Amino acid sequence: MDDLSLSHTKWKCQYHIVFIPKYRRKTMYGRVKKDIREILKILCGYKKVEIIEGAMCADHVHLCVSIPPKIGVSEFMGYLKGKSALMIFDRYPDMGSRFNRHFWARGYCVATVGNITEEVIKKYIAEQEAAGRNEDRARS
Repeated sequence: MDDLSLSHTKWKCQYHIVFIPKYRRKTMYGRVKKDIREILKILCGYKKVEIIEGAMCADHVHLCVSIPPKIGVSEFMGYLKGKSALMIFDRYPDMGSRFNRHFWARGYCVATVGNITEEVIKKYIAEQEAAGRNEDRARS
């Protein structure tokens, strides 16, 4: 396990997240692409979210991130997409109208990333359960 920890918690919470601009516009290229990359790095740094890997295509963003367990994925994505849209429109006011300040589409795709399979977890839980029964028998 990595050395990531909070005061009483060791953790490794990694996610693969994909999100798109509104109407899947192909707007992320050139200088805009560099600025959006910089904005996402800054915002992740504020929340202590580590970007493990990332890719920006013209019409979508892939991020593999490590999010601390005290922050929910949906909370983080709301923050990331909301603040980044405001920062993008500050740098590029011509990208949206005065009344329509939506850069990102509403949804996103998220999948957990792990090195332990479901079978390993089930086996571990079953072994713990069996060990608990053995302890109970030894006490009686």
